[in-house]
Amino acid sequence: MSVPHGIVILDFGSQYTQLIARRIRERDVFSAVLPCTASLDEVRRHQPAGIILSGGPSSVYDPKSPVCDPKVLELGLPVLGICYGLQWITHTLGGKVEPASHKEYGPAMLFVQNGSDIFRGLPKAIRVWNSHGDHVAALPPGFKLVGTTDNAISAAEDPERRIYALEFHPEVRHTEHGEQMLGNFVFEICKAKPNWSGGAFIAESTAAIRRQVGDARAICALSGGVDSAVAAMLVHRAIGDRLTNVFVDTGLLRKNEYEQTVELLHDRLGLNVDGVRAGPRFLSRLTGITDPEEKRRRIGHEFIDVFADEARKLGGINYLVQGTLYPDVIESVSVKGPSAVIKTHHNVGGLPPDLPFKLIEPLRDLFKDEVRRIGREMGMPEEMLTKHPFPGPGLAVRLLGEITEERLATLREADAIVVEEIRRAGLYEKTWQAFAVLLPVRSVGVMGDDRSYGNTVAIRVVDSEDAMTADWSRLPYEVLARMSARIGNEVRGVSRVVYDVSSKPPSTIEWE
Repeated sequence: MSVPHGIVILDFGSQYTQLIARRIRERDVFSAVLPCTASLDEVRRHQPAGIILSGGPSSVYDPKSPVCDPKVLELGLPVLGICYGLQWITHTLGGKVEPASHKEYGPAMLFVQNGSDIFRGLPKAIRVWNSHGDHVAALPPGFKLVGTTDNAISAAEDPERRIYALEFHPEVRHTEHGEQMLGNFVFEICKAKPNWSGGAFIAESTAAIRRQVGDARAICALSGGVDSAVAAMLVHRAIGDRLTNVFVDTGLLRKNEYEQTVELLHDRLGLNVDGVRAGPRFLSRLTGITDPEEKRRRIGHEFIDVFADEARKLGGINYLVQGTLYPDVIESVSVKGPSAVIKTHHNVGGLPPDLPFKLIEPLRDLFKDEVRRIGREMGMPEEMLTKHPFPGPGLAVRLLGEITEERLATLREADAIVVEEIRRAGLYEKTWQAFAVLLPVRSVGVMGDDRSYGNTVAIRVVDSEDAMTADWSRLPYEVLARMSARIGNEVRGVSRVVYDVSSKPPSTIEWE
């Protein structure tokens, strides 16, 4: 999908690249992410109003560091370099980049000077978010300094060549006024016009799916969550009854989730749903496995085996639809640039190399709240759209250590209590995720007059907007007290309940 006069983002491997694209789309301007190695002809085909060079984990003075065609700076289009993008511009145009004696990770104060269209209408002191171990020691000829932190050159520009550069990340929520900085670049400097909407995405996506699939048939891997349901609705609009949706009971679902999901997807959304009870085969693959990456790999492979079995029963299936989102992609594999792998998602890095299907992933470049927006435009019920994210590997990555039927039963009951109490407190729609984790830790307790030695359950509730960053939810003490009391009294074998107060970063939302 491409819309003229949007913004092209050249990706050098940053975890936040698609977040830049998302911030631009939030302002109804189309944005496309291309690898930094994209040719000038490919960039021109998008007819962009401007270009953004992303951050990345490399050092520009490393001979193996990623580069783009230097002529991208000569197209006559406004260019904004962010973090590595600033360093690449500096290095390419004759400035100097070197290792920083004071590395900057996290918050810092930016002091704006000399005036700049990027900072138009903003205060002179702004809290920003950094993530760099190198810094600019000398600017290229023609550039002027427009912002510093205590330790680094943080903003510079060459207005005559329409090149602008920031050392910090305006795309993350931790940067104050970051959206306005990007807005100033997009609208004031690039003169871009609003040209993107959810309706346009739906129309373009369904047309692209029809072109991709032709007269073939497809199955969709339904998880019961928002992402796969929205993907299924998009593909259903495109190819109708040639789509069969497969919902697999892996034995790793939450309490009563199989029955509730089939009723919602089939009876209320009108999708063709093929429910498959496959718990024993998944659990047999996980016997004795404690390593989280191995759990994900085995679950991903078993999913494909189940879908292949169902495809053989149906006959003539060429495509597999998945609700993969951008946070799944960027944590699992390097897609556009040399980004780091954080963990494998079963529907991305967990797929086997001999996949017997061609993939359809219409939501691959979107974030969760963008997917919810698309679902609302297609008329899907709020009950589905407000469901908390649930990992594809299910309870396997919330049950640390070996997976057994007994431990799964303990986790399901504890998890159900957490969700019930969040709903009871009116906080379900106000939090991003709420769930329980069963730890491989036993703890001494007292039940009645006897000593007990039971399981430990961690409660995890986070606030987020896009899963790229998250903060632990400051729940009222009375809500936590009810959760703890109910889990201790109602879930057999649990003697201790703890609350997780870790943010992302440095932690991830899920424990495994």
